[in-house]
Amino acid sequence: MRTDQLIAMLAREAPPVAPGAAGRRCAVALALGVPAAFAIMLLRLGLRPDLAQAVSLPMFWVKLAVPAGLAAAALAGTLRLARPGARLGGAALAVPVPLVAIWVLAAGALLAAAPGERLAMLLGLSWNVCPLNITMLAAPILAGVFWAMRGLAPTRLALAGAFSGLLAGSAGAMVYCLHCPEMAAPFIGTWYVLGMAIPAALGALAGPRLLRW
Repeated sequence: MRTDQLIAMLAREAPPVAPGAAGRRCAVALALGVPAAFAIMLLRLGLRPDLAQAVSLPMFWVKLAVPAGLAAAALAGTLRLARPGARLGGAALAVPVPLVAIWVLAAGALLAAAPGERLAMLLGLSWNVCPLNITMLAAPILAGVFWAMRGLAPTRLALAGAFSGLLAGSAGAMVYCLHCPEMAAPFIGTWYVLGMAIPAALGALAGPRLLRW
């Protein structure tokens, strides 16, 4: 039997995929995973006590905008990679935009600061727990996104896993912003980015095994 005959035989009785199936599954995953991450944040970490005052500061919104921008790019890439043979297109170009923006802002802040203040701006008070906390909050979101992807048809499994992990990590970082008191751009550009990169790396490693169909 030729390959085209085998494909035709397998596809003959296959039901059509409903339009927007990838979007709906990812929406369900996020609707379940993000509240779970928020609950973990409340129970394990707690809201920052000065949150009402912090939201009036521009840097709070800059800190939130970095993972939000990455989440938007990662979601676009995840939806495209959920379809067999799809190209990433603009999603791949959108990922570096928030990263470059925060790194430029961080470089400017470091250059403007006195030499003795630069290490404190970089490390803050929580550099050693920030990436791990973001990874912890990303875990339920990553589980949900992987569930969504397993019901679809990704073929570039490592890349699909990486974008799924980046989506989870950036969403987890957005939740973490409600707890974390750090506001310096060098801190955000280093430890927040690392916290989002860890789930992306884990997703890339797990994708070939867990997203196989």
